[in-house]
Amino acid sequence: MIAQLKNTATPAEVEMLVSWLERKGVKVTPIHGEYCTILGLVGDTTKIDIDILESMSIVEAVKRISEPYKAANRKFHPEDTVVDIGGVKLGGGHFVIMAGPCSVESEEQIITTARAVKAAGAQILRGGAFKPRTSPYDFQGLKEEGLKLLLKAKEETGLPIVTEIMAIHHLPLFEDIDCIQVGARNMQNFELLKALGRTDKPVLLKRGMSATMKELLMSAEYIMSEGNPNVILCERGIRTYETYTRNTFDLSAIPMLKELTHLPVVADPSHATGRASLIRPMAMSATAAGCDGLEIEVHPNPNEAMSDGAQSLKPDQFAEVVEAVNKVRSIL
Repeated sequence: MIAQLKNTATPAEVEMLVSWLERKGVKVTPIHGEYCTILGLVGDTTKIDIDILESMSIVEAVKRISEPYKAANRKFHPEDTVVDIGGVKLGGGHFVIMAGPCSVESEEQIITTARAVKAAGAQILRGGAFKPRTSPYDFQGLKEEGLKLLLKAKEETGLPIVTEIMAIHHLPLFEDIDCIQVGARNMQNFELLKALGRTDKPVLLKRGMSATMKELLMSAEYIMSEGNPNVILCERGIRTYETYTRNTFDLSAIPMLKELTHLPVVADPSHATGRASLIRPMAMSATAAGCDGLEIEVHPNPNEAMSDGAQSLKPDQFAEVVEAVNKVRSIL
């Protein structure tokens, strides 16, 4: 439920109303806009009589929200959310490119890649230290050592880091990481989402490979309901019957999510297609569709990559993609 207050409402009146609502057993989040204040009510709002609430002198209008996600809902929070990732702003007109290797393999590899992507225009370094793989015999990442190498690359280049977490007990290892990524396989790991919600770290939440947009938003709600508003959604393709690409890139999800939620939406054409040759057109298309940023895999030598080499760009190819994306943005 949303209660829009009149612009004449005083802070004392707002505080009294919030206290009254909280005694009804709902959580109240005030959103202070330039012209009015909106109260977002989450919980069992059936206990609140809308007629009584609307009759109050400081209340302009009351509206029930039918969608089960409240904190992530644009009706609840009309302005775009801007997430700060280590000093880099994402969302609300701030476009960000995250780039780096699928897996951190060595100090030389990650630092070389970090320097290259920064020179080409990336603002955030992505790289996997913990790697979920379909086969238990595939490379699983350098784990804690990989995190240390990412931090060394950050020290060398100044780029903030985004990297994936696999389990709750790994959380203490991510204390110095700027943005924690939740992969597609963990999108509905609700205990992990709740634990991340109890931090103040930005969370990059990837859409599950068979998840609906509603399910993605409900996963974001798990994080936000615990108190962490710094959530970024990522469209990375969904599983369909098509086999020529790794997944089917759901470009329609980008403008649809932008209608439904105030959270930033990032696109990952690397995992969506699985083919390096498709990254440029898909990155341009996602940008034209209105995404707030891109996550792209880059490796100094994709043929020797320990994971996802087929979808990784060489640094010079990545520079061409950034140039093409910037041209699309200039037209928009």
